[in-house]
Amino acid sequence: MKNNLIIINPCSGKKKANKYLTSIIDVFTKAGYMSTVLTTTKRGDGTIYAAEYAGKADLVTCIGGDGTFNEVIAGMVEKDHKVPIGYIPAGSTNDFASSLKLSSGIVKAAKDIVEGEKVLLDVGSFNGRKFSYVASFGAFTQTSYATPQNVKNALGHLAYILEGVTSIGSIKKEHMCIEADGVIYEDEYIFGAISNSTSLAGILTLKPEYVDMGDGLFELLLIKSPKNILEITEIVHMLTTQNYESSMITFVNAKEFKIHASKEIPWSLDGEYQEGCDEIHVENLHNAIEIMLNYNK
Repeated sequence: MKNNLIIINPCSGKKKANKYLTSIIDVFTKAGYMSTVLTTTKRGDGTIYAAEYAGKADLVTCIGGDGTFNEVIAGMVEKDHKVPIGYIPAGSTNDFASSLKLSSGIVKAAKDIVEGEKVLLDVGSFNGRKFSYVASFGAFTQTSYATPQNVKNALGHLAYILEGVTSIGSIKKEHMCIEADGVIYEDEYIFGAISNSTSLAGILTLKPEYVDMGDGLFELLLIKSPKNILEITEIVHMLTTQNYESSMITFVNAKEFKIHASKEIPWSLDGEYQEGCDEIHVENLHNAIEIMLNYNK
């Protein structure tokens, strides 16, 4: 039998994946996999497990939210483990899973893994720290790591919306200079994201035709600080209609980013806290991981 390493965060989302664990293992057993299950007990465990044990597996299955998946891919890229990854989304928002159109059904997601095919995806590097789909700052980005886990479990996606709305009054503009493949963008911004996803911060969305998760490029979205109610209205309209041809919004594709910012500006990587830095280097690691996707479901 082939070896399947299952890394599960038993606290993700509403803990719904826990009660399906036997059924998940049964799906893999019938597909010819002998599964080993490791549960994360603290932040960083997913990275340690993936780095230490993924090299001995034929498949690595991550069960959890975006943060858990972030840890798993970080460990695998760190050790250059060329092993396909299966992802069973079980978090509160699952931005990355939404972009991949993964099933929200726990057992169905497991079946999609064994029936799927390998697809190469890009990974991001933020001063060496890996992220799977987004590095962001400003409005709403603190929601994912500032909202208590028990609130996320109780309210799910609504928790992100509520926390984001309550934080609007504290949003402040940030002066930043970002060089994207040699082109410089400098202004005062209330939000910025370097992403490889159609869903950002659990709230904003990009049209699927704008995003190719394996093309070697990231999407840069910057929102300037509005000076009056007309500019606020314009920003809201552009974001809700997903039309980014506006003087208030910058939307471009690039492979590499050099950022000059205040180290007081916190960032979020895949929903997890990242301390700010004066100098930041973000690059696209092209086709760094293989993930199992079922296009015939």
